[in-house]
Amino acid sequence: MVQTALYITVSPQAKLSYLALASIVSRRSFLTSTKQASSGQYHRSDFSGQGFTGIYEPDQPTGGPLGGASIVGAPRITPKALKQHLDQFVVGQGRAKKVLSVAVYNHYQRIQELQRRDDEQAELEAKAARRELGYRHPVEDEFPGQKSTMNVYPPSSEPPSPQQSTPETPKIFDYTPLTIEKSNVLLLGPSGVGKTLMAKTLARVLDVPFSMSDCTPFTQAGYIGEDAEVCVQRLLASANYDVTAAERGIICLDEIDKIATAKVAHGKDVSGEGVQQALLKIIEGTTLQIQSKQDRGGSGRSPSSVPGSGVGFPSSSPLNSGGGGGGGGGGGMNPNPPGGKGEVFNVRTDNILFIFTGAFIGLHKMILDRISKGSIGFGAPVRASNPNSGPHDTMLKGEDALFKKHLPFFIPDTPAVDTQAQPSSQTQMNLYNTLDLVEPADLQKYGMIPELVGRIPISCALSALDEEALVRVLTEPRNSLLCQYEQLFQLSGVELRFTSGALREVAKGASRMGTGARGLRTVLERLLGESMFEIPGSPIKYILITQLVAQLKQPPIYLTRGQQHKFHALIAAEEEAWEAQKENEENPHVQAHSFEEYRIKSQAAGVM
Repeated sequence: MVQTALYITVSPQAKLSYLALASIVSRRSFLTSTKQASSGQYHRSDFSGQGFTGIYEPDQPTGGPLGGASIVGAPRITPKALKQHLDQFVVGQGRAKKVLSVAVYNHYQRIQELQRRDDEQAELEAKAARRELGYRHPVEDEFPGQKSTMNVYPPSSEPPSPQQSTPETPKIFDYTPLTIEKSNVLLLGPSGVGKTLMAKTLARVLDVPFSMSDCTPFTQAGYIGEDAEVCVQRLLASANYDVTAAERGIICLDEIDKIATAKVAHGKDVSGEGVQQALLKIIEGTTLQIQSKQDRGGSGRSPSSVPGSGVGFPSSSPLNSGGGGGGGGGGGMNPNPPGGKGEVFNVRTDNILFIFTGAFIGLHKMILDRISKGSIGFGAPVRASNPNSGPHDTMLKGEDALFKKHLPFFIPDTPAVDTQAQPSSQTQMNLYNTLDLVEPADLQKYGMIPELVGRIPISCALSALDEEALVRVLTEPRNSLLCQYEQLFQLSGVELRFTSGALREVAKGASRMGTGARGLRTVLERLLGESMFEIPGSPIKYILITQLVAQLKQPPIYLTRGQQHKFHALIAAEEEAWEAQKENEENPHVQAHSFEEYRIKSQAAGVM
């Protein structure tokens, strides 16, 4: 194809005219289209004269395939991920882990939504500021101090019409966006079941400031003790005095049951009902003036005066005036808070999530009295008194129909067990947690004021730990007690081993104490106290704790270097004896029927 060039002669006077410009543009577009059609290549300018096939508005909802996507992106954490993290440190308590994980995840979602709204508001304000700059008079910039000019008719309005219409009643519009309210959580259960441990475990992985406070020293304002505002002060300190971050943090109040209303003969209850009333506005949402000063429980010195202290947030520990009391979510703070000592910070508590934990000793008896009320007559459920149950025993055996009738949440039905295939002694009864049936009326009867109970919509009970759960606590968590003591002896070059029977005996001893998992350390300290005194500096390299040793019927077995084979042989023999004992307990009618079995059992029992 032969290209033809079109030349137009234009006078200098007509070069800037509209006709000349139009002729030049049309000539250029004609030459460009002719050349590209011949070469087969296209450029972006080829489509400049065509209409748009779609419109993108930054401030409008996204359409197309991404219209249903999340406006905040993919979540970094999920409730399942949080529960899997808790499973590595806390044994059992499946429902409590789910409730706490969902509460923390929803808190994250609320924070992201608030952050998105703040960014949108900042962008709209910036656009409005740029729009106003376009209507500024030059005299305002040339002469400093000049008063701003005023437009008689702003761009968004029209000149008033000569005909005045009848004024109408103005309508009231509320353009406030939808607000997602927070849902505070209450974890209740016996001592040593993992309430505080779950909160501390989440504090190590959260990206928001986290602080934990004990409600025991709280008193009403004006009395000796700590004010309820101290919990917010510790949260602000854990956030390195970043008010914006602290206003979206998490506060865990431990031992909430210790501020229950008490009957005082004369005077007022300043450490019970007074503290509950002080917590009402803090939980609901208010603005507090927090002063960057040291905690009352400290030694009175400034954080920077403590030698070697890396953190400076308040603490009630008598050994370290600058540490503890705060969570690890916000990281360590500087020794000197911003602005110096005495600066006042205004902190809003509307978006702070509160997690309450407490043992509530004796609450399960009130619940049982409520659900068993009116149990008179034939066939009515009667609650039998268990002489072996202590004040911490909240588990209820049997009573399936009564339990499911009052249960406030759904649980799937367990598969039916064939009772004819098992002996009557082997028929297992379902074990239920009485605290799962708690209602707000029960908490009010315990001593919590109705205003505080109404501000905690989520309550979850933790179950007491039985022997099987205590054995799992000894072995399964990442920082289990068994791993801690093995590492402690390993520092001295000694290998420590527990047999399965010994672990069961340790769990039995801790179960009798009634202190939950905390009793395991007490039992282990009593069991290994003499060994920890004798082993360092001795030729002993192996320590074996058997079932008889855990029953305090014989001392621990010590072996020196070179007796590793005997050490492992003793462990294998003990495990075989333990398996045989378990089999006899499960099937008592099954006995040994050969001399070889008797010989193995006798050898396993006589190795000591």
